[in-house]
Amino acid sequence: MVVLSELSEASSSSSSTFGHSSPAHAHSSSSDDHKYDVFLSFRGLDTRHNFTEHLHKALIDANIKTFLDDEEIETGEDLKPELENAIKASRASIIVLSKNYATSTWCLNELVLTLEQRMTSNHIVIPIFYHVEPTHIRKQQSSSGVAMAKHRQTMETLTDANKKSQWAQKMDQWNNALSEVANLKGNDVNGRKKGKVLVQSFFSKKSWHN
Repeated sequence: MVVLSELSEASSSSSSTFGHSSPAHAHSSSSDDHKYDVFLSFRGLDTRHNFTEHLHKALIDANIKTFLDDEEIETGEDLKPELENAIKASRASIIVLSKNYATSTWCLNELVLTLEQRMTSNHIVIPIFYHVEPTHIRKQQSSSGVAMAKHRQTMETLTDANKKSQWAQKMDQWNNALSEVANLKGNDVNGRKKGKVLVQSFFSKKSWHN
């Protein structure tokens, strides 16, 4: 249940001083090549003003440099360049999987990219299951299934063959990413109260500092 213990293992070989950062508050990078320590991927509709807010504060209090999208305004189908760059510039990502996570194409694209980074650059990916079951994420059932069905309906309404093909490719990537992240070691969070306790537990063990 302690997410930080996994993050700590990756940082044990280097020594650095971490600070807080967001898109509007950039600080100097750590001693390695990463600008951020953690990228937070979440659906603001579900968690911005509860669990993710507490998690973000806990990361700040632990002096872990964290990227959080202050705006989260989706315009277009692709990720904003700053989000893509932030993921690639982060040592780890915490994915807060909630009921409406899969309704956002941006969240799904973030998930795809973080998992790609995991394979190519040892990027740490840690899922947190917030009011969702890992098996529902893995099999695209319940709220995730409804969200993916709506994305499929969107694809079917496209009349441009190239756009439809591109959307179909994205659908495959999203489905595979949801299945993959659900198989990773994660944490169950049931309710706001337990969410606070879990956030506090992240930092009860080994610190990111050496």
